[in-house]
Amino acid sequence: MEPGDEIVAEADAMASMSSSIEMKTQWSGGFVNGVLKRLFGGESMFVNTFSTQTGGEIVLTQPFPGDIQCLELNGNSMFLQPGAFIACEPGVKLGLGWAGWKMFVAREGLFRLKVSGKGRVWFGAYGGIFQREIDSEYIVDSGHLVAYEPTVGVQIALAGGIFSSFFSGEGFVTRVNGPGRIYMQSRSFDGLAAWTNAHLY
Repeated sequence: MEPGDEIVAEADAMASMSSSIEMKTQWSGGFVNGVLKRLFGGESMFVNTFSTQTGGEIVLTQPFPGDIQCLELNGNSMFLQPGAFIACEPGVKLGLGWAGWKMFVAREGLFRLKVSGKGRVWFGAYGGIFQREIDSEYIVDSGHLVAYEPTVGVQIALAGGIFSSFFSGEGFVTRVNGPGRIYMQSRSFDGLAAWTNAHLY
């Protein structure tokens, strides 16, 4: 961080920092927004603002192993799936957007985090992060979609017919429609849970 810089980070994201950096904790968008983000957005009720007058280094991390992506917003917006947000610059606004009941049925959450404004945003994923520019329909397995632009339409549907969907192990998939950019993660928490449960006995 350069002298005068500020970074707003998710609670518990700091791994280490220089002694020249100061930290201030506050509600994430106020009391009501903080509670809503915790209940429906999968984010903490609090955020930490790190600032420095002389410069220094801060290391931010996430609770699960995977890549971290940096985006530069210039007046545009991006939707993040619950738990993906790590940090942003002060010019970025954090809000909630309605995801829909179908997303809730697919265990993606009723709401999604909306980041907008100007500045850099850092978000993380479980595993590797890869992106696609789509201009028509594209299918993403449930649990692998991490972030997408507001121009992208998102629908939840069965992977195929009823028999194929449930006996192929695919179940629900996310059908996204462009134009727009999407970010995906190479692993999913549902896949980890299924693998773990299969090896417990």
